[in-house]
Amino acid sequence: MIRRLYLCLCLGLAAAPASAFTPPFPGPATLTREEAADPGSTAIPTAPWTEEGAPPPVAEGAVLRSAWQMTPPEGFTTLSILQPIRAAIVADGWEILLDCDTDRCGGYDFRYALDLFPEPEMHVDLGDFRFISAQRGAARLAVTVSRSGVEAFVQRTEVTPDAPTPLPQAGFGAQAVVLEGLDFASGESALQGAQPALEPLLDWLRRTPQARVMLVGHTDRSGDAAANLALSRSRAEAVRDWLITQGIAAERLRADGVGGLAPRDTDATEAGRARNRRVEVLPD
Repeated sequence: MIRRLYLCLCLGLAAAPASAFTPPFPGPATLTREEAADPGSTAIPTAPWTEEGAPPPVAEGAVLRSAWQMTPPEGFTTLSILQPIRAAIVADGWEILLDCDTDRCGGYDFRYALDLFPEPEMHVDLGDFRFISAQRGAARLAVTVSRSGVEAFVQRTEVTPDAPTPLPQAGFGAQAVVLEGLDFASGESALQGAQPALEPLLDWLRRTPQARVMLVGHTDRSGDAAANLALSRSRAEAVRDWLITQGIAAERLRADGVGGLAPRDTDATEAGRARNRRVEVLPD
């Protein structure tokens, strides 16, 4: 049940922050996942991948990543999805840096240089995807479009240096929100002392006394799967215990874990594994 709830956050949400570029869609689209980080960083390619090419440049600042899924009209293509998005990007004052499709982007290697949500929130067909990156002043934008059967998938990543933290579309209580800044060492779950990363959630719970949340722990995939599942639960329970010590009623908080089943980054690097060790907040 927890796993299904985590993967199927198909809720009606409020409008996006005014500062964020919102792609136009050819019909109803469901926001399946959104994460915000400030400070954060992400790779945004500005040139196709080549065997001799350098890694894509990294943009730093307030990072907002959002993914949508939709069922477009019959006969759609990734290009038919991308065209109105491209026009909206230009109309919104962005300068396009890279506009490519599967082969011209660089295929498999290019796709895995992108900072995309994992399945099922963002599906990428390695034989049919399109990508745009753009800049507007110091801000950077990336849009990836792909498909699976009759479904289309779009991810928008926007980075704004020196901007206020971009909140997910309705803040806590609308969808999964990562508690960025919780620093769990590999194999550890303890939380001690002040926890600045938890203060926004604590403040929201105090201001929204009717709200109930589910805390979901995640690990990287190193080690034993059963041990990782237990550790992910311990991390979520550690956050729950901390909130209770701050005066939040225990019955408003549930905690569980999914181990390493839902990574948001590669496990091939320490930086990726650190991003995968996290706790997320879901509506309950």
